[in-house]
Amino acid sequence: MHSTPDSSPRDSWGSQAGFILAAVGSAVGLGNMWRFSYVASQGGGAAFVLLYLGLVAVIGIPLMTSEFVVGRLAQVSPVKALPLLGGRKWTPLGWMFVFAGLIILSYYSVIAGWTMRYAWEAVSSGLPKDTVAYFNDAATGLPAIGWHVAFMVITIFIVAGGIRRGIERAAVILMPVMFVILAGLAVYAFFLTGSREGYAFYLNPNLGAVFDPQIIGNAAGQAFFSLSLGMGALITFASYLKGRNNLAKEATIVALADFGVAFMAGLVVFPIVFTFGLQDQIGASGLGALFVSLPAGFASMGAAGKFVGAAFFIMLFFAALTSSISLLEVVVSAIVDSFGAARRAVAITMGTIITIIGVPSALSLDFLGAADALVGNFLLILGGFFTAIFVGYSVLDKADAELAIGLPSESMRKAWAFMVRYVAPPILLGVLYLLIAPTWQAIRTLVGLGN
Repeated sequence: MHSTPDSSPRDSWGSQAGFILAAVGSAVGLGNMWRFSYVASQGGGAAFVLLYLGLVAVIGIPLMTSEFVVGRLAQVSPVKALPLLGGRKWTPLGWMFVFAGLIILSYYSVIAGWTMRYAWEAVSSGLPKDTVAYFNDAATGLPAIGWHVAFMVITIFIVAGGIRRGIERAAVILMPVMFVILAGLAVYAFFLTGSREGYAFYLNPNLGAVFDPQIIGNAAGQAFFSLSLGMGALITFASYLKGRNNLAKEATIVALADFGVAFMAGLVVFPIVFTFGLQDQIGASGLGALFVSLPAGFASMGAAGKFVGAAFFIMLFFAALTSSISLLEVVVSAIVDSFGAARRAVAITMGTIITIIGVPSALSLDFLGAADALVGNFLLILGGFFTAIFVGYSVLDKADAELAIGLPSESMRKAWAFMVRYVAPPILLGVLYLLIAPTWQAIRTLVGLGN
């Protein structure tokens, strides 16, 4: 058994179910609740869904399996695992994962704070009808900072509790409740008067759109972002595995669960949008849909809207929390493994630093959007590309032997190796190319805001 530098026993998952639910929680986030359904509606509908599933099969599941393999094989966080398995030249990639997790959490927690405020408002007094004014008040300034801090306190508390008593316990409670709420909302939305029109808009079968390079890039990007790849979270979670799990099977379960949440969210969102005539208010911005358009629909439902709105934002809060836990764990695990520090002290210290770094995002939506475009998009794809290179060309033999523990089929392992070596890297390079322009614009925006 490996141990941290201070020779204390390394924590581990208490059950296979706990690990899977935590991994699903890492993958499922706010983006599942809007971005997938919006991109699908604009990119061929049902055809996009099939394209997305194909990309998950050829990129998402092989790379997720790769991250699981690296984590379980090394039994340490990415900053230690990569040089341990592939040599010191891979150390910078591990620290890039830590940097990405730190920065993403700093602004993600601001948005998550909004979900807390909206959930509280929906439960206590109902969402206001003037949703634009309410969002403008909630999104920036002292209120946004206050809820951002509150959300980070909860995240820090859970991560400080460790794997079994903190992260696993939270995942085992939060994820099933979130699934039940989402399923209930989908059933409710089915009976709304605009459900048929909403489904038609969401799943229009435009096969021609699938051959659009931009749509292909969007589908690849969505598949990648949605699965929490390229930031070390899944390597970190798998480093706490002690059993002989079939990692390819578990990666498939996580990927399909993540897709199921994203797909069902569209079955909730679009019936509400069409029932209450909000079509003109939806757009590429997930913020506008989640925090302006949908609350307006809930407010129009009367008494039922209070309960539906409360359920929806509680679900969003749970999704945001499980993702934030994994982001903070990447940072905490790296510091604990590298320096032998106590988990609780590291969680509090790094969580506080991340909270402070997030203040600019709580003061400016432009800053938040630019940070997301730069780190949350480009850097994750870059991390995924180098992960594929690392596993496919630096440690393939070790990874194959580790994968064989739960997957004895040599033909399936060869298919996995082929995807990691020859399919994922060129596709991810193509997505990186498509992201050059928005990433450059994000850099210019951040520089402009800093001056």
